[in-house]
Order: sequence, then C-alpha cells, then structure tokens
Amino acid sequence: MAVVLHRAEKAELGAFAPKPTSTTEGQQEALCTVWTAPEGVEAGVWEATPGRFTATREGYHEVCQILSGRATVTPTGGEPVEIGPGDTLVTPAGWTGVWEVHETLRKTYVTIDLPASPPATLPAARPAAS
Repeated sequence: MAVVLHRAEKAELGAFAPKPTSTTEGQQEALCTVWTAPEGVEAGVWEATPGRFTATREGYHEVCQILSGRATVTPTGGEPVEIGPGDTLVTPAGWTGVWEVHETLRKTYVTIDLPASPPATLPAARPAAS
C-alpha cells in the first residue's frame, strides 16, 4: 500500500522542541514521520527555525528535498553550500558538518540505516593431513 502525504510543505508537524545539537539559543525543530520500514528506512518532514547546529550521520545515509527556507551547509573540512527550495541534499553515512538555517527550513527526508556488520567468522578448519 502506498503512503501519501499531500502538501508536505503545509503538513502538520509534531510539537516544536529545542534542537539538541544547536549552538544557537532558542533554535527549535519539529517533524512528522510519514513511514518507517523494519529494514531501517524512515521518511518524513522536518522543520527547523533559524540558527546554527552540528550534524553527524553515524550509521545512516540521508536524502532530503528542501521545500522552503534557506540554509548554508558546511561539511567538516569542506566548502559551504547554499541550499533552498527545490534543492536535493545527500549526506552519506559518516558525514559531519554544520547547518546554518537563515530562514525557517522545511524538508522532506529519507534516512537509510547501514546494515549491521555481520559477526566476525573464523576461517573453516582444514582437515588434518594424513
């Protein structure tokens, strides 16, 4: 069954709460999870008020489409990139950086967990030589 969220740019989100990784006092975020899968995939809509925050993609990739607002995203050790409505941003697992939201930013997002590492296995024992 398909899941449809009509008009994501106007969708009701959950309550706004302080952004935990914000370095700007009073910055808030809210989200609405639209779909999750047991394989570790989630899709939804997220919004943040103006301010600056750090971000780390530990163990998952994120693909997002900017619906409204503007921000500058600066990867650690990289050049700043301006993003706004219509832009698609991919932050792969291991990505770190800083977001500076200039105008309240709303995006749709899909996060994809990395598969768990299989347990280490020892090489099969060889039969003894006769």
